[in-house]
Amino acid sequence: MIQKVLQEPHKTLREVAKEVPPDEISSPAIQKIIRDMSDTLHSIDIGVGLAAPQTGHALCIFIASEEALLSRRNRKKIDREEYKKHKTEKKWKHFVFINPKIIRASGEKELLPEGCLSVDGTFGQIERRKRVVVQALNEKGRRFRRSASGLFAEVIQHEVDHLRGVLFIDRAINLEKIEDIEKKVK
Repeated sequence: MIQKVLQEPHKTLREVAKEVPPDEISSPAIQKIIRDMSDTLHSIDIGVGLAAPQTGHALCIFIASEEALLSRRNRKKIDREEYKKHKTEKKWKHFVFINPKIIRASGEKELLPEGCLSVDGTFGQIERRKRVVVQALNEKGRRFRRSASGLFAEVIQHEVDHLRGVLFIDRAINLEKIEDIEKKVK
């Protein structure tokens, strides 16, 4: 079921999320939250990640779309029709991260453009690590590690921030509203 994405200044967005006990991951309640988050992300034209607090659940769960595996450069190179088909038909697979911990991060950082579904219409630049390794549990309760770079690493860092009650606007620079950006283009 599609959920409403909470907007800043909703208090749940500022809470530190609670870890999900591993023995509760298979419960109908947690499985429903994961399904609802996936349905919600599929319903949104933009956005490649979603954290449970954004849907009103202060739990350490986030999902990331496989779309984020495409680098910004590769996204432009792939067949545009195939990309549009995946986007419009909502075919992107979602990876589930429960109780995630970033266990390694590169020393290299980059300043990246970023927005957030919970701060609708605002964009800025934020410094993120170029590469990270995250350890988490999947939707079946199995522990895994995943290395990430590019947009996928950015999404992981963004969503882990959500689980800590941190929004990108807390650390971003050059914040602008979409209306102001559009006025500059005209």
